[in-house]
Amino acid sequence: MNFTPEKSQLTLDFQPGLTQAHRNLRDCIAASIYRRGPSNVAIDLNESPGNLSNQLSEESQRKFGIDCFELYLEKSGDFTPIYYLIEKFLHKESNKQNAAMAQLAPILKQLAPLLREAGLTN
Repeated sequence: MNFTPEKSQLTLDFQPGLTQAHRNLRDCIAASIYRRGPSNVAIDLNESPGNLSNQLSEESQRKFGIDCFELYLEKSGDFTPIYYLIEKFLHKESNKQNAAMAQLAPILKQLAPLLREAGLTN
């Protein structure tokens, strides 16, 4: 199977509101792990449940690393943390543009007849 970027399109289906539901990426990951059950996830990550919980804690010196994050995504198939990042960094800008265009449409509808009356358009 050949992959040609110019002919493919990435479609994302995620739950809006993740950035409101979580303080940061660590919080999103922790919520995802606790939803699946820390004991189940810990086995996949070769960690003890207590050590995993410690890594996810805001106060802990030991942090949940990138390698664990990738392994979690691979083993669980839960991409909620990625959707969180998309919403936080990518989706926000397109939402602003879409909202601005939605607000602009009725204004332009009202403006067109006024411009014609003023003789500024045909």
